[in-house]
Amino acid sequence: MAPFSINYCGIYNWYYICKLMKRIAIFASGQGTNAEHIIKHFQQTKTAEVALLVCNKGGAEVVLKAMLLNIPVIVLDRAPYYGDAGFINYLKKEKIDLIVLAGFLLLVPPALIKVFADKIINIHPALLPHYGGKGMYGSKVHEAVLAAKETESGITIHLVNEKFDEGKIIFQAKCEVSDADTLETLSAKIQQLHYLHFPNVIEHQLLGLQ
Repeated sequence: MAPFSINYCGIYNWYYICKLMKRIAIFASGQGTNAEHIIKHFQQTKTAEVALLVCNKGGAEVVLKAMLLNIPVIVLDRAPYYGDAGFINYLKKEKIDLIVLAGFLLLVPPALIKVFADKIINIHPALLPHYGGKGMYGSKVHEAVLAAKETESGITIHLVNEKFDEGKIIFQAKCEVSDADTLETLSAKIQQLHYLHFPNVIEHQLLGLQ
C-alpha cells in the first residue's frame, strides 16, 4: 500500500471553492465590535472571506482588532480618498465583491457607489426610516428612541446610496423597548440583533451577486 494517497477530486473541490469564495471589505470607524464579529463569523464558516478592513481613524480600536485577526488594514484619514480613482482601483484589484459598513461614520462618495452599485450595505441601529440621517449613530440613536418613549426599536440593514440611511431596506429586526430600559440595556439589545442577523444577511447578499 502506498504511504499516502492524493485525492484529486478533493483538491479540485478545494480549488473550486476558493476560486468562487466572495471577498468582503469592511469599512468601520470605531470600536469595531460588529466588524470583529463579522470577521470571526466568516473565518469559522468559510462561506466568504473578509479580505480587507478600511478605517478613517488610525487610532480606532477596530484597526487593532482586525490586525490581531490577520486582516489587512487600510487607514485613509482624509475623506476625499474614498472617492479617489486609485483607491477604487485598489478595491477592484483586490476583487472585492461586497462592501460592508459596520459603524462607518463617513458618507460614501458617489464615485464609489457608482462602481459598487447595489454592492454596499450598511447596518443602522434603529427601524428606518425613523431615527436615521446625518449625526444619528450609536448611542445618539438610542437616546432619541428612549426620549420618544418608543415601545420598540431594532436594526435596519440597507443598500447604500448618496444620502445617509436612505438606501433600499433589505432587512429589519425588532426588539421591545420597556419603561425600564436604559441607554445601556437598549444598546445591549440592539447589539445582540447585530450579532444574530448581520452575518447572515451579508451571506444572503453575497449569494445574489453575479
